[in-house]
Amino acid sequence: MPGRGRPSWAGRNYTLLTAAAVITNLGSHGALIASAFAVLEDGGSAGDVGLVAAARTLPLVLFLLIGGAVADRLPRHRVMVAANALNCVSQGAFALLVLTGDPQLWQMMLLTALCGTGTAFFNPAAEGMLFATVSAEHANRAFALFRMAVSGAGIGGAALGGALIAAFGPGWVLAVDAAAFALAGLLRAGLDVGRVTERAPGGGLLADLREGWVEFRTRPWLWGIVLQFSVVVAVVGAADAVYGPLVARDRLGGPAPWGLALSLFGVGTIAGAVLMMVWKPRRLLLVGTLCVFPLALPSAGLAVPLPVWALCAVMFVSGTAIEVFGVNWMTALHQEIPEEKFSRVSAYDWFGSVSLLPLATAVAGPVESAFGRTAALWGCATLVVVVTAAVLTVPDVRRLTRRPGPAKAGSAGVPAAAQDSAPAADARDRAGD
Repeated sequence: MPGRGRPSWAGRNYTLLTAAAVITNLGSHGALIASAFAVLEDGGSAGDVGLVAAARTLPLVLFLLIGGAVADRLPRHRVMVAANALNCVSQGAFALLVLTGDPQLWQMMLLTALCGTGTAFFNPAAEGMLFATVSAEHANRAFALFRMAVSGAGIGGAALGGALIAAFGPGWVLAVDAAAFALAGLLRAGLDVGRVTERAPGGGLLADLREGWVEFRTRPWLWGIVLQFSVVVAVVGAADAVYGPLVARDRLGGPAPWGLALSLFGVGTIAGAVLMMVWKPRRLLLVGTLCVFPLALPSAGLAVPLPVWALCAVMFVSGTAIEVFGVNWMTALHQEIPEEKFSRVSAYDWFGSVSLLPLATAVAGPVESAFGRTAALWGCATLVVVVTAAVLTVPDVRRLTRRPGPAKAGSAGVPAAAQDSAPAADARDRAGD
């Protein structure tokens, strides 16, 4: 039964998953800023910041596919708890290193890489578990509310993290992140899995990965957007993890203004989530993809650079827009992908999306040295616009529509959008967004 003040569709597992995600986002948004300033306060360069950021994302590329297959074979909640435990230990050691000693670059890279490894196993399992807690009827509202709660935590985490770094240093923020992972792991250990449908064992790890690949490659809308985001995530990640802290240090007044700007991005995502609680566009991916264009604005704002108030406004707009994409993307996946294969497909999604991020963050420093920080940031903004325009040429991205009811993807791996007749699609066009 739903608790007092809780929607009827929000069961115990959904509530626990949302609460745990809020807690970890409170810690991790501050920790991302803290890791950059830990490097800078130790005398590191832009290249060193990029190397630490790359160390966090490289394990995602290496282990995401395995993590997805594992999450479709083992109980997902156990995978999540184990990943949280690894994150807790690695971030706790990082905090202790910063607070008590003279951290070496290789040590920070190693501990950050361990945290990234935990994330590689956690993300596919977490998405699969969340999708299993809600029905298709309530998916749009559930995903919007979940993302709104997580975004709210991101606001607090970024703003509080920036302020705490300025007041006490980055080590304490890393320690808070470790404690957050510990608490979230305890909440996830309490998930009720008695009514979760058991999944039949597959034919082995490689066979499971092949099945996931078939589900992935037979949907042009899926791999098209993942290819798009391999570039978008890379350049936005380089701007946020490397160039943003440097611009903040040199032109904006330090970590607190940068934390405020990131928190306004979070405010924007809440605004987007509120919008998606009531708006259900028929053309899921067309609307979502159009909302990726504003992600070019923060890089452009840093290139100018805009004053803090204007940068905050830009971050708010981009946060609102990307949240509209995010809810529509999650809804499309829930609608089209079979539940028993979801973690594997999610792993390919994550793998493709972050595949270029380690390279982008690692070369951000050398690119700045070669072309200048301003040119590098304008390049980031331009790439977001170009690849987003390119993905709109994929017919399924423009045509895939929201379907009522619990139906999943069509037979023979054919994307549902391709199975619709032209007259029906035209009718939805006119009824559309």
